[in-house]
Amino acid sequence: MDLRQLAALVAIADTGTFSAAAEILHTVQSNVSTHVARLERELGVTLVDRAAGRLTDEGEVVVARARRVAAELEALQADVASLRDEVSGPARMGVIGTTARWLVPALLMAMESSHPRVQVSVLEGNNTSLLPALTAGRLDLAVLNEPIDDPDLVVESLYEEDLILAVPTDHVLADRAEVSMADLAGHELLMGPPGTAFRTLLDRAAAEAGVTLTPKVELDGLRLIASLVFEGFGAAVLPSAAIPRWLDPGTQFRRIPIRDAEPRRVGVVRRRRGLLSAPARALHGVMIEVLGDLASRTKGVHPSN
Repeated sequence: MDLRQLAALVAIADTGTFSAAAEILHTVQSNVSTHVARLERELGVTLVDRAAGRLTDEGEVVVARARRVAAELEALQADVASLRDEVSGPARMGVIGTTARWLVPALLMAMESSHPRVQVSVLEGNNTSLLPALTAGRLDLAVLNEPIDDPDLVVESLYEEDLILAVPTDHVLADRAEVSMADLAGHELLMGPPGTAFRTLLDRAAAEAGVTLTPKVELDGLRLIASLVFEGFGAAVLPSAAIPRWLDPGTQFRRIPIRDAEPRRVGVVRRRRGLLSAPARALHGVMIEVLGDLASRTKGVHPSN
């Protein structure tokens, strides 16, 4: 088994065909076929279903491990380079959308100032899309909604965020100074799908108040939900920082505190196995510093102790 064989299989997984894999690897299709065939012989299994044009279950397992191997090799190179000179190399992070909006601009500016040779890449998404990318090795770190129940991941709590009710100005609750979770019963809300982290938080808070929340539409993405509220499509329970500071809640919508809602908890997550590379460690350290400063100036956000 060698790295070329693993790289060939990963390229097939990414592109879907042997010919496309050869193109991104800058080689010919016969070389890709040879690498995969040798890997299959060594492992004693079929990794690519040629007839169906997809990986077998065994192939998926090998690709997942191969991505981690590639990430570790990349980290090794970055660590060695950083010992000789200033920290340099790639650092890849994922961020949930409502946090990315206020954290990422300040984080990138701070990284450019303190570690100019680190190439930071940021993938915005939600827990549903970012967790698989993290476990597969395509991300070094991810800022995600808690709770995260995965023994292969390590979660470091970053901050808690108050929940608020955001409603169009003509909503029946728009003139309330504050509401309780029980007050939301009977009102249709824009909500995430069942099983997503934020929906689980809301359903648990509603159950503690003895009520059930009624979805108007289920959407997997808090930024999308917030945008629909701002456009007047409906009401939603949102994290405080989901509302940009430049939006005027007086004329476009109302922002109403929820007095008995459990706060949203956000953490930075990494894989338990393997060491963070020097660039990823630098990104993590700067992120903690920047977030502490921003949280103290962002309404409804409270850094974790």
